[in-house]
Amino acid sequence: MFYHVKELQFNARVSKPDPRFAALLLEQFGGANGELAAAMRYFTQAFGARHPHPDKYDLLMDIATEEFSHLEIVGATIQMLLTGINGELKNAADNSEIMQLLDGKANKDNFIHQAMMSPQFLTSSGGGPAITNSQGVPWTAAYINGDCNGDLTVDLRSDIAAESRAKVTYEYLLQFTDDPAVRETLMFLMTREVAHFQMFEAALDSIQPNFPPAVLQSDPRYSNLYFNMSNGSAVRGPWNEGESSQLGETWQYINDPVKHILETNGLLNCEPKGTARTIDDVMDRDVAFSQEKSTEIKSAVPPGEQQWSQSAVDANTK
Repeated sequence: MFYHVKELQFNARVSKPDPRFAALLLEQFGGANGELAAAMRYFTQAFGARHPHPDKYDLLMDIATEEFSHLEIVGATIQMLLTGINGELKNAADNSEIMQLLDGKANKDNFIHQAMMSPQFLTSSGGGPAITNSQGVPWTAAYINGDCNGDLTVDLRSDIAAESRAKVTYEYLLQFTDDPAVRETLMFLMTREVAHFQMFEAALDSIQPNFPPAVLQSDPRYSNLYFNMSNGSAVRGPWNEGESSQLGETWQYINDPVKHILETNGLLNCEPKGTARTIDDVMDRDVAFSQEKSTEIKSAVPPGEQQWSQSAVDANTK
């Protein structure tokens, strides 16, 4: 059950109209890394987490709801930045608020030209934000469908990446406005991306084991191979020498991939090196972990009639 509180989570303000920046800010209203995408991403992910991970269901629903509040903040900011891009502006009334701020016909024409960066402000939305990105492309569920995989360890990694993308988008937007009030709002929204990143990271860490993502383990013959796929001097780093970050295996640097592929019959004759894991161990772990995860999910959902609200369940048991 959603309940709308009319006060914004953050008191968004603008110092003056700015249709140019309003058009750019649409990126965080209806863009791929915007607040609507975040809200819908976490909202849809939450359903699959309801029974096996009720605590994570709560987390995802809380953050999804906060993202809707951030969408409201962005929308309110866009609306304030578009003060005058409405019937008054279209009528070119000299006594309207925006016209009083502009001096001369050239400035008025330039103001309208800036607003045309996003034509829907004038032709479709009547001077309000539309659910599009900054180029006027309508929002699509394709932005998030790849982030809802039905395995929480996979979804949470997508969420961490999504918060990173949203954070850097706000960083870029900050470079295009000098309005101190708008910058304050953007800094708040950017900071919440950092907070959510840490929440998702902590939630992922609380699910053990969580690597590799999902259920099946990785083949020890190939899990620590690094193929040098470029000409020139070899570049070495912790991604191709020393131990791997999660499995603790020693990276095997294949300097001549073509030779290695030919010598191993297309890797079919490749043997595990630099790892204590064996193929038999992995197969046993696949079976055990599959049963464990399957039992975890099945046991979380009682057989028979289903109902979602726990309050109704509790009432019926009294």
